Amino acid sequence: MTHKIVSLAPHHLDDVWRIEQAAHAFPWAESLIRKAPNKIAANFALQVDDKIVGYCFGQNVAGEATLLNIAIDPDFQGKGYGKLLLEGFIDQLSALNAEEIWLEVRASNTRAAQLYEAIGFNEINRRVGYYPSENGREDALIMTYLVM
Repeated sequence: MTHKIVSLAPHHLDDVWRIEQAAHAFPWAESLIRKAPNKIAANFALQVDDKIVGYCFGQNVAGEATLLNIAIDPDFQGKGYGKLLLEGFIDQLSALNAEEIWLEVRASNTRAAQLYEAIGFNEINRRVGYYPSENGREDALIMTYLVM
């Protein structure tokens, strides 16, 4: 299987919307997924052979980047694709002269938090009660990565 990171394009959005709904208990609104990117957008997809298996939405402002949303198709999870996509996102942002990347992750999403830490993100803060959850609210871990 060959994989590559590609810029997210309009023809990818049906796959992205399908994955968003399948991968997240609280998915983004379809209008956000389909919204035309602005000049600070850093949106990418992971293509394996000719299939989109994951995507990420980010932005880059004056060297400070933010990972806003990332997901791998549940049918392809557990195969290392999340790591490939995250490393590809970091590489793309490095090429765009980002110096630092920020993200927030649900405190209950330990698999994602462990992946972020393994790649070099560090938890620097916590937002109490930030995300909706099935039992009310849950905290967001705020993590940062210094681009070398």
